[in-house]
Amino acid sequence: MSSWHRIIVMMVLCLFGICAGMSQRPTNKQATPVKKTQATQNRTSKTQGKPQTVQSKPGTAQNKSRQTAKPAAKYDDNRVYLLHSDNLHYDKYRNPDAQILDGNVAFRHQGATLYCDSAHFYEKSNSFEAFNNVKMYQGDTLSLFSDYAFYDGNEMMCMARYNVVLKNRNSTLYTDSLNYDRLYSVGYFFEGGKLVDDGSTLTSDWGEYNTETKQAVFNYSVKLKGPDYVITSDTLHYDTETSTAHVLGPSDIHSGTSHIYTENGYYDTKNKKSQLYQRSVIKDQGRIIVGDSVYHDELNGTSEAFNNVVYRDTVNKNMLTSDYCFYNEQTGYGMATKRAVAIDYSQKDSLYMHADTFKIYTFNINTDSVYRKLHAYNKVRAYRTDVQAVCDSLVFNSQDSCLTMYRDPIVWNFSQQLLGEVIKVYMRDSTIDRAHVIGQALSVEQMPDSVHFNQISSKEMKAFFLNGEVHEANAIDNVLIVYYPVDESDGALIGLNYTETNEMKMYLENRKMKKIWMPKAEGTLYPMSQIPPAKKYLPNYAWFDYIRPLNKEDIFNWRGKKAGTELKEIKRREAPLQKLDTTGSTPKPSAVSGESSTLSVQEQDTPPAGPSDGTMPSPVLGTAAQPDGNSNAASDDVKSSEQQPS
Repeated sequence: MSSWHRIIVMMVLCLFGICAGMSQRPTNKQATPVKKTQATQNRTSKTQGKPQTVQSKPGTAQNKSRQTAKPAAKYDDNRVYLLHSDNLHYDKYRNPDAQILDGNVAFRHQGATLYCDSAHFYEKSNSFEAFNNVKMYQGDTLSLFSDYAFYDGNEMMCMARYNVVLKNRNSTLYTDSLNYDRLYSVGYFFEGGKLVDDGSTLTSDWGEYNTETKQAVFNYSVKLKGPDYVITSDTLHYDTETSTAHVLGPSDIHSGTSHIYTENGYYDTKNKKSQLYQRSVIKDQGRIIVGDSVYHDELNGTSEAFNNVVYRDTVNKNMLTSDYCFYNEQTGYGMATKRAVAIDYSQKDSLYMHADTFKIYTFNINTDSVYRKLHAYNKVRAYRTDVQAVCDSLVFNSQDSCLTMYRDPIVWNFSQQLLGEVIKVYMRDSTIDRAHVIGQALSVEQMPDSVHFNQISSKEMKAFFLNGEVHEANAIDNVLIVYYPVDESDGALIGLNYTETNEMKMYLENRKMKKIWMPKAEGTLYPMSQIPPAKKYLPNYAWFDYIRPLNKEDIFNWRGKKAGTELKEIKRREAPLQKLDTTGSTPKPSAVSGESSTLSVQEQDTPPAGPSDGTMPSPVLGTAAQPDGNSNAASDDVKSSEQQPS
């Protein structure tokens, strides 16, 4: 009986061993979680742990892309197929769940084919590990190379490690750790990567690339380098099809001589165009443009800025602020409007000037004879602590450094007021050299008592400056003067000096009159108690203190002249012009207009007709050819008429 019992026990043990061996064979039942072998864990420990446990940045990376991207179409059969392997065996002690494959291994899964030297195939979990010379091809546009990869067929995720290269048409991505999501066609790298596209190289610490949309997102230490530009940023979105970069966060763009700083902007690397937002800055050879929105075209040399625009020229020490600004570097044309203010800070005190519109024109650009013209028009107001000005429009020409003010210009300097039809100011080394007032010139100085005013009126006035102060002033033609002499002992007014002359020259020193020169004058000195009311003010006297800008903020408040105080329009004689008489009648001189007699068209084009016998006509001599006794009288009449004033 003991021998039978021994035999039965042996048979039971053999059957149990056979059943146990059969239970270890792979089946097509539902997949179970993958258990990593010790060798796989050692290999993947060189990266951020296991490939399956790598997580994306919340909100901006893998999770966000999977939520927004369109998933690829799935095949009916989701199984991973083993196409070929030179050797296949099992190791039930070290990795009992895997089929161990060696030599020319090939897999296929939903349109993608993967090759490697060796692999561990987990048929239950529909996944495999690939080792050495890993190559994955999807169609004829996408290829992935690495030293190691783990592929999950259920999630359609390929986790590639070590010397990873992802190629998609003209774009190539290099990294050491890449998770490629085939379902959403997005690859993620998290240990540094480099994207090369048509001569541009993009590097960062972390990023993703969509092979369908050709969109790339890069974060942390981002650098995009091209043939002639470099972009550094914290976050950059790059479209490989349009070669357009979208930077977020503090970013710098260097291209040629220009430097762009922005925290939100788009840059077209092919066409060199920029769209910048959030107070972006453009610097180029001493010129700086800042605005809420800035558009820059490097090839055409144009810049356009909107809202809170500041243009600064650090070389010439001036700046321009407005809500809209445009400038073309190639033509030298610029324009600013909407609360535009020009500021010159080259002197001790800054000059602020406001106008509805500023325009600048450049002539002979890129030559040694280059010069510019600045136009400011409609409601021009300027303020500096020592000088203020108001006019309708002005032009500054850098060729002769002349500033011309048009239409009711007024200039104030402390207690002095100067006005005329046109005022020209000539500069030298950014300081005033001379001034010229043309037409209805009037100079008014308010006395310290704020009641009496020194006044000079003439057709023209000229002033010459030395070190920024007037040292000579000339009044020309029809000069009228109201002047209050001051007693130097007590500062009291002596009286009123009323003078009429044809010309006057004043010489000053330290803002005090040194001497006066007049060729011929008629004047009267009235004591203070005997001043006639009609002599206190000149006929064209006006004091426009209510128009004067009070500070740099007041330049925006336009205040026009009161009715009846505007300059009178004076009609001047025009030079006589020759006219053609088309009626054929004998022209007659016009005594009213002063026009000279002219020949008709017929008389000019038709030669004189001779007698019928063919003889030449005898010349007719006029008074000019044969002077008689009356010729002298005629010439005297002409001379007398020429001497009469117009």
